[in-house]
Amino acid sequence: MIKFADLHTHTAVSDGTFTAENLIIEAKNRQLSAIAISDHDSVEAVSSAIEIGKKEGVEVISAIELTSDYEGTEIHILGYLVDHTDQIFLQSLEELRKDRIERVYSICAKLKGLGLNLNAEDVFAVATGKIISRLHIAIAMVKKGLVGFTQEAFRHYIGEGCPGYVPRLRLNPQGAIELIRKAKGIAVLAHPYILARQELIEKFVDYGLLGIEAYYPEHSASMTNNYLKLAKKLKLLVTGGSDFHGQSKPSVRLGAVKVPYALVEKIKITQEELFA
Repeated sequence: MIKFADLHTHTAVSDGTFTAENLIIEAKNRQLSAIAISDHDSVEAVSSAIEIGKKEGVEVISAIELTSDYEGTEIHILGYLVDHTDQIFLQSLEELRKDRIERVYSICAKLKGLGLNLNAEDVFAVATGKIISRLHIAIAMVKKGLVGFTQEAFRHYIGEGCPGYVPRLRLNPQGAIELIRKAKGIAVLAHPYILARQELIEKFVDYGLLGIEAYYPEHSASMTNNYLKLAKKLKLLVTGGSDFHGQSKPSVRLGAVKVPYALVEKIKITQEELFA
């Protein structure tokens, strides 16, 4: 029987709504052999998830999703098989977490200047984990009746270029890739379709990028084929996943995009060759 994996999922530690345990049970119900927990800027859920996964018969792959910035463009880098216990790595993540908190206060101050009464405490109240994102701000705005739905919050207030937007401390892509590499992880470009300048992918390969997320819910068949061809040309690993967030993105179910487990094995082999 062919085994499958979903290599892009989030828990309530960042901006998902499922606990690690619920996520693993859902993966088991959907007959996934493995999932990668790739929370934003955090590996907090990984240790317990690995143990729960062993009991439930679902392999949990340590992963992370880092946000970086290249000339004003947001670039997300996935890191697979990172050492989630490495203290230097964890210290770097803690700095990113603290900056996220400060950003909430700054955005709320801007929103108040626009006549929208949202307090930082309103945002913290809807976040179950330590990693606070703009999605939590959008959810809090909906709960307070300031907008009708989360997309409206991003479109009019907190999206890039909007009056309530505040940039946060970001790595550049090279820094994100290096951080993942120092934690003995494999750096992969997430959802490449959002990259306006596709030619940048080759530049990121020069930085040490080792893979590309070719399979993704927003990718058309032609996009996927193009990324598969590019991966072959640049000798990149291929990954894919649903980017599952639970009720934060209710239209996306776990395993909606999945990849053969053979691709996981290729990631493992690459890591062994690099860090043996």
